[in-house]
Amino acid sequence: MKRIVSYNVNGIRAAIKKGFMDWLEACNPDILCIQETKANQDQVDADLLKNMAYHHYWFSAVKKGYSGVSIWTKEKPLHVEYGCGIEKYDIEGRVLRCDYKNFSVMSVYMPSGSSGDERQEFKMEWLADFQQYINKLKKEIPNLIISGDYNICHTEIDIHNPKANKDTSGFKPEEREWIGNFIDSGFIDSFRFFNKEPHHYSWWSYRANARAKNLGWRIDYNMVSKPLESKLKRATILPEAKHSDHCPVLVELA
Repeated sequence: MKRIVSYNVNGIRAAIKKGFMDWLEACNPDILCIQETKANQDQVDADLLKNMAYHHYWFSAVKKGYSGVSIWTKEKPLHVEYGCGIEKYDIEGRVLRCDYKNFSVMSVYMPSGSSGDERQEFKMEWLADFQQYINKLKKEIPNLIISGDYNICHTEIDIHNPKANKDTSGFKPEEREWIGNFIDSGFIDSFRFFNKEPHHYSWWSYRANARAKNLGWRIDYNMVSKPLESKLKRATILPEAKHSDHCPVLVELA
């Protein structure tokens, strides 16, 4: 059984101060995909990293304290791919992939468009380019797990207030259409494969006591390529972990 967890930590150093390492030990994933590290590896306590049971790989943004992805894995991968080969995205540290014998896992931090029109435009360009990148990659690696913060809610049950947010970045019609098309291109939203119920979220605003009231958005996914469907055993969200404004999302494969 492979236990894969994706977690946008909103700053790995801040998360560690909030008990992240104890949580990691208790959760015990085989592979942990981290987004928004907001740090280079050398900014994290070297002893902490040395003493844990994981090989760890980092792809940080050029800009300090911004974005960045990481994969922590018990099994050493056969190959690690840093970035997607498109410079305007790779300087922001958004894609990291580990290849194993029977599958590959990606940690992906998709852009947010919430800061204004320019970044929303950047996000839409990213979505088109990322789809093309994955279409090509799947021919080479059909068994693919793409874990991360997609910064998009797919359907109305993935957001606490769909009507009020219908024109908000992260729930715009064109973004929702993209994620639907992405799934149709050969992926399974692993959480929805097992759970069709509403009110399950992975991100909450820090404002207005949103988390306590469960006024959230489900924007973090473990997308599993179709050839792995028969291997899917369980998927869930872990809202008890509180080191970030996001919580971890888990998938288990046989």
